This record gives sequence, C-alpha cells and structure tokens, in this order.
Amino acid sequence: MTPTVPPAPRAPTTPRTPLATVLLAPDKFKGTLSATEVIDALARGIRESAPQVELLSCPIADGGDGTVDAALAAGAELRSSMVTGPTGEPRTARWALSGRTAILELAEVVGLRALPDGTLAPGAASTRGLGELILAAVETGAITVVVGLGGSSSTDAGAGLLQGLGARLRAADGADIAPGLDGLTALVSADLSPALAALEGVSLVAASDVTNPLVGRDGAAAVYGPQKGITPTEIDQANGVLAAAAEILDPDVTVRDAPGAGAAGGTGFALFLLGAEQRSGADVVFELADVDALLDRADVVITGEGKLDEQTLHGKGPAEIARRARERGLPVAAVAGAITLGGDELHAAGIVRAWDLTSRAGSVQDAMENTVPWLIEVGRDLGVWLVNEPDAPEPSARPEDLP
Repeated sequence: MTPTVPPAPRAPTTPRTPLATVLLAPDKFKGTLSATEVIDALARGIRESAPQVELLSCPIADGGDGTVDAALAAGAELRSSMVTGPTGEPRTARWALSGRTAILELAEVVGLRALPDGTLAPGAASTRGLGELILAAVETGAITVVVGLGGSSSTDAGAGLLQGLGARLRAADGADIAPGLDGLTALVSADLSPALAALEGVSLVAASDVTNPLVGRDGAAAVYGPQKGITPTEIDQANGVLAAAAEILDPDVTVRDAPGAGAAGGTGFALFLLGAEQRSGADVVFELADVDALLDRADVVITGEGKLDEQTLHGKGPAEIARRARERGLPVAAVAGAITLGGDELHAAGIVRAWDLTSRAGSVQDAMENTVPWLIEVGRDLGVWLVNEPDAPEPSARPEDLP
C-alpha cells in the first residue's frame, strides 16, 4: 500500500541561522535504491521544508555494490564490457574510468545479483568474468585498476579470475579445470605467468575492508559460504578444497593467511597473488569522490544506508563519513531503512540524529516497497531540523535513545 505522505511541516517564521550547506552522503539502500536515488528523495523533502539550504550530493560506497555508481557520480566515465557471467552466460558489465584509473565492481560481474534468476550456484559460480573485465580495462589503457570486492556469488579462490587473465590452471589430464569451487577440486598444477605478464606495469588495488584469511574457521567458506549456498555440512569439504588449491597456487604460503585473502569467496587471495594492494573500500571511494573537499564546504552531513547495525561500525561508508565529519566538528544525521544500534552507539559513531523508515512505515515490507515516499517525508523532517535544530521534532527512530 502506498503511504499517504503528510504535507510538509512548516518551518518557523523566524528561524535561527540556518546551516547553509548540507552534504548528502548516503550509501545505497540495498535491495531498494541506489545511493543516488536516496539522495534525490531526501533532497526533494528537504527542499520542501528548508528551501534556503544548499545541498551537496555525494553518493558513497565501501567497495561493494555501488562503487561504480559512486565513481560515476564523482565524474568518472562510464564504460561497459561483455564478459562471462557467474555461471557462464554472457554478461555486460559496467565499469568506470577516471584518467588512467579503472574502477571495477565484482558485484557487477559475478555478484549474487548477477546470478540468472537469482539461483545460487555454490559449486559452479566462477570469477572468470572479473578477470576478463580487468583485462578489458588494461587494454583500454588503465594503469591502475581498483577492484571493489563485495557481494560475490562464488567461492573459487579467484581461480576463474586468474583464468580470465590467461593463467593456466590444469587438471591431472592436462585440461583446464572447470569453473567454480567444483572445478577447483581437480587442480593439480598452476602457471600464473601469463596473467602476471598481462598485468605488467599495472597496479591492482583490492578495495575491501574484509580481514578474513582464505581458509580456516574464519575463512571464505566458513564465514561467507552459507550466503552463497554452501550448506553447514559442506563447509569443511569446501574449506579443504580451498586449502588444497592454496598449496598449489601459493606453495610458500605468502598470501593464503593474509587479512583479506578470504574476501569475496577468496577473490582477495587471487588478487594478492597478482601483487594487489589491499585498501579500505571506503577510503578508495572517498578519494575518488574527493569527499574531504566536500566535507570542508559543509556545515552538516547526512549519511545512511539500508540498515544501520553493528557491521556499519566496522569500516562501512556511513561510519567513515561520520568519523571524518566529527574530526571537523560537523554534526551528522543518519537515515536508514532500519536501525539496530542504540543511542550510545550512534553517538559514539558521531551521529547526533537518526531516522529509520521501518518504524515510520510500520513494517519492513512497506518501508521497502515505498522507500521513496518515506524518504521524502524524512527529508521534510530533516529540513525542519536543519533550520531550527533545537526545536525540531524528534526523529522517529528510537527517540528514547537520542537526545
């Protein structure tokens, strides 16, 4: 049911001095809206109740879904290439080019959202298309390739990525191994030299805040396998396959246990084998968007994402925006589809006000089906708060936890 959006609240006729410049810097609302769409809806509401406020727009991401969109919003050029999808089908993947830096997103190529009909394929899903996309970016002239890791549908230790770049991964009969985790069971030899040659003179960046190793109880299969369809009874077997493959691909154990090797089903492991540097996904995106320069212009910051929870506090975009804003003494408000953090946790993160859509809508389903109108309504309340902060109505999210 489409909610009835009430009229815009009336701003005071003699408001206090308004906060003149507001930076809108949310991440995506996963499953509903992109970060840019979130900004558009909030801005519409704010302009209705606080038309005197200047709005700056900066979609953010943390290396996962939305990384390419954030780069495009920062002025990068949109590119696309035909590559192999997660289960072998042709797929057009978007990427971004800024000067000679290419920004790629694993989720665009072999993410869960890229699976045909959304059907999980824990044994067959492969990262081959990501290797092909890296090669396409290099052939375009990129000398730095940033790979945003997140949302992977595969647990192949990046074997497909290596093959997409020309590496020879062989079975006992001399044939190339089949795609995915299932194919990895047949690996007996590896020659990475063609892939390394294809990337000569190229700097790879693995944009991720994941610190898991490739194998073990904190590894790719144990921690991330279930969301890709690996059942609890299959985790030990999958972990064994990854460990055996690592013995062949990384015989000196130089990267298997490195923090981040387990990112995106082990894609981090393959990138490290190719010499990639791991960097915080949020830091990389913020540099591309020149977030610090925007923060220097702002008087207040509004961030958010689909769910503000414990994970938000560990390197995700909204927490990083709030941290940088706090360093500048800027107040930060947050908007989310749902909030599970308490008031003390929000304040510790630098967030002084928070609104959530679910409590306002009355249900998760309504909040997700009618995200835009609810965001517009929250935007109206934000406008009143921005103009008359001490007297603004309390946010609908956990008011008992907030001042």
